[in-house]
Amino acid sequence: MSERDAAAKADAAREALAERDSALVAFSGGVDSSVVAALAFDALGEDAVACTAKSETLPEAELEDAARVADEIGIEHVVVEFSELDNPDFVTNDDDRCYHCRTMRLGRMYEAARERDIETVCDGTNASDPGEGHRPGLRAVEELEVVSPLLAHDITKDEVREIADEYGLSVADKPSMACLSSRIPTGLEVTEERLSRVEQAERILRTWGFEQFRVRDHDGLARIEVAPDELEHALDPDFVRAARDHIKDVGFDHVTLDLHGYRTGSVSPAADEDEDDLLVDDVFAQDYPMRK
Repeated sequence: MSERDAAAKADAAREALAERDSALVAFSGGVDSSVVAALAFDALGEDAVACTAKSETLPEAELEDAARVADEIGIEHVVVEFSELDNPDFVTNDDDRCYHCRTMRLGRMYEAARERDIETVCDGTNASDPGEGHRPGLRAVEELEVVSPLLAHDITKDEVREIADEYGLSVADKPSMACLSSRIPTGLEVTEERLSRVEQAERILRTWGFEQFRVRDHDGLARIEVAPDELEHALDPDFVRAARDHIKDVGFDHVTLDLHGYRTGSVSPAADEDEDDLLVDDVFAQDYPMRK
């Protein structure tokens, strides 16, 4: 697609949003929701609100980024709170974890919208998302009748980044970032302890300058994944020592580096929000047995 095609689609999405009285955007601060927020603010001005739901699965750094990007756009930013851990179906961490998470998160968005007399809730689902395998979170979007401007106007993932670049958004090239629960293998319960140690471990990698990474929690074994072009940096002896010492300090028993590098979905049986593929038993059963 040419930049002109992307711009035309953005214009159409903006015009459609302008027909609404107001809109609340489910806002993570990632590139998709940031583009929707920018379009909504262009279309509706002060009648558009960006809303971030704070919970145990959202890294503090992502919340800070969301506030910063909302300020870039100029849109009002509202933070609400909820806990996915209140839902036993989410804690169980089965194939539908993302459905339960998205249902709760978007439900909280609707509550925030009603408090402000806003009827329309928007999200950042783009036209590439439905074709990316098992995406239970999309079922929640459909069931709750959330408006998805990028999907409605056939704006693909690549075009979203083009539009973000046109807006001059700092997140135009930001890697996708699924919630912290995606680091926990399917079938292993999501707990506050596991979420906290993953967040602290990933903060260490961020401090060392890594950009595309995950720390997977295999019941106390930390498996670090970094992008292939950052692998050499991960093998630096100084980083190895820091990772080993600090990641064990936050609660992991063992620290490993995955030489395959960063892969979406290396702990799940099928794609969830942006993670897919392998059961924990398939990854580690022979070499690294789970603790009983």
